[in-house]
Amino acid sequence: MATSAVRATITMSRVSVRPAPRTGKKHVARDVRQRAKSESPNGAKPRALISVSDKTGMTDLAEGLNALGYEVVSTGGSAKAISDVGVEVTTVDQITSFPEMLDGRVKTLHPAVHGGILARRDLETHVEAVKKHDIGYIDVVAVNLYPFRETVASGGDFAKCVENIDIGGPAMIRAAAKNHPFVYVLVDSADYKPLIAHIKSEPSPEDDLKFRKRLAWKAYQHCASYDSVVSEYLWSEIGEGQPAPELCVPMSLHETLRYGENPHQPAAVYTDDSLAEAAGMGVGRAKQHHGKEMSYNNYLDAEAAFSCVSDFPTSDPTCVIVKHTNPCGVASASGSDGDILEAYRQAVRADPISAFGGIVAFNCELTEEMAKELREFRSPTDDETRMFYEIVIAPSYTEKGLEVLKGKSKNLRILEAKPRTPSSTLRQVGGGWLQQSSDSLVPEDIHFEVVSNTHPTHEQYEALKFAWRVVKHVKSNAITVATQGRLLGMGSGQPNRVNSVRIALEKAGDEAEGSVLASDAFFPFAWGDSVEKACQAGVKAIAHPGGSMRDQDAIDCCNKYGVALLTTGHRHFRH
Repeated sequence: MATSAVRATITMSRVSVRPAPRTGKKHVARDVRQRAKSESPNGAKPRALISVSDKTGMTDLAEGLNALGYEVVSTGGSAKAISDVGVEVTTVDQITSFPEMLDGRVKTLHPAVHGGILARRDLETHVEAVKKHDIGYIDVVAVNLYPFRETVASGGDFAKCVENIDIGGPAMIRAAAKNHPFVYVLVDSADYKPLIAHIKSEPSPEDDLKFRKRLAWKAYQHCASYDSVVSEYLWSEIGEGQPAPELCVPMSLHETLRYGENPHQPAAVYTDDSLAEAAGMGVGRAKQHHGKEMSYNNYLDAEAAFSCVSDFPTSDPTCVIVKHTNPCGVASASGSDGDILEAYRQAVRADPISAFGGIVAFNCELTEEMAKELREFRSPTDDETRMFYEIVIAPSYTEKGLEVLKGKSKNLRILEAKPRTPSSTLRQVGGGWLQQSSDSLVPEDIHFEVVSNTHPTHEQYEALKFAWRVVKHVKSNAITVATQGRLLGMGSGQPNRVNSVRIALEKAGDEAEGSVLASDAFFPFAWGDSVEKACQAGVKAIAHPGGSMRDQDAIDCCNKYGVALLTTGHRHFRH
């Protein structure tokens, strides 16, 4: 699997990639067996050094190389496993005439190993040097590294984690990759069989060099990804929550997409291999059970929907419907035995036109009964048209639920994902990256302060918490109008707040009477503006962060209309 690392220094700007300077000497890799006969010191067989932590495919590689006439050199457990399948093994200490020491910390860090890897076969001085010191060439290096990431993820203490930082492995990988015109370097078991097939095919020098360069690239990416995880771990020990002066994020190509936001834009999706994502949760690691391949926009919408629905406690089964990353329908069933079917119906009714062709997300297991409802539910606009969706996403499915849902459409993408709460987010801007801690605030984390003469009823207070939970996921300027457990209308993305209020109230229609309203930021104006329009529409309770120099105007306006006004002390801008 190809890996990539995004590097940011202080300002988190992307690392620039430059071609290596030309040396003026053309390197042409010759067929490895012919080279072995003509160039190996003392007429020795070509050598392959195999020393791996992950032993997947290792013995097959050793047998394949042995059949091609290679001497197999190995260390420790790798040597024993290879020997056990009947392949003769030369141990590293036989080459170095020096035993492994320091509890295995020093095995391959020796001139007899690195000289054999780094020696250029096209430089007479190198050839003479290895002959003088009786060093044999090493033509294949197969190495992968100590499981540092896995050790950290399993909860290992600091000493154990540090002990799993590989030293000799990266040194050999980098040496072999640097000398790739003469050394094949393998860091991925998926390349073992292709290497054997490549050697057997007796490739042309040009094809051989291209193959070697690709292996070298993968080797350096492997080391870069490994080192970035070590760096991330050490900073977590000393950083005290501050932004790291330098940052590398290891990523693996998950899928090449048909295109990006538009057909003329090439695109791909990567998985985040950092320690912060070690649990393997979220949309980026979702399992697709059915349907067409995911598009770039599908990923964005699925992330928006699942992020919103995951903010609701699992004790309240909830359905969220998203269109163009904005929640257009949200409804919760009260209590763990609440009716998720009715929550789904109410979510659709919030905006059935926008819901059509949207993404439906649940925070509970999707059952056969719910799957049947998704298949058969008719649009409230005409009570005839079956609702069409791009994606359904849930944390789990019953066997029958999944079977029934697959029957809705061959194209319906059915995703299974585990909720995640990222500690921070990265976002690219021209020439740099923005980093921030995640907006993980939920109503239970804050204090709603009543600043008006009128106090909300218990039902209104619960409805305000619901509206405030949803408004966090709406693009600013964001307004939500709701009743307890149900979104009635949403206004998003308007350059001024009063237009977002107007749109949300229009969506709510007659149901605005007796509803509540939440705003992602304070109201800059009240009279004849957002607050008064909400009061005149019948809204009975309003929540906003407060902090405007005209907060008193908002209070006075609500007092005039007998509306409860609460401040949260926290803003929820979303750009």
